[in-house]
Amino acid sequence: MDDIKINDIIEVTVTGIQKYGAFVLINNKYDGLIHISEISSGYVKNINDYVKIKDRIYAQVVDIDKENNKYKLSIKNIDYRNNGEIINSGNYYTNGFEPLKEHLDLWINEKIKEIMDKM
Repeated sequence: MDDIKINDIIEVTVTGIQKYGAFVLINNKYDGLIHISEISSGYVKNINDYVKIKDRIYAQVVDIDKENNKYKLSIKNIDYRNNGEIINSGNYYTNGFEPLKEHLDLWINEKIKEIMDKM
């Protein structure tokens, strides 16, 4: 399979888009899928906002099904448009639950007041 290994970053061509992911062609002979969960670390409403059919992009190999010559790929932590360099493999959300902790009492009291005002 052209010596492609897990974690390799390879150039691919987008051949199809479904609600659950983007299909790609690798080296003009292998099929791959970039599942919607591997498009971005954030919420993905529409895959077409990230890739279009015929786009040549970079993708990172997540898994390889050698029996069926199928690849599972990801673009969420790489510069998939330009050079395939890893952008950030760390945690995107460093605040954790701190904003919730800071605002929860305020939000609860506001909602209680809103409900009481309607009575």
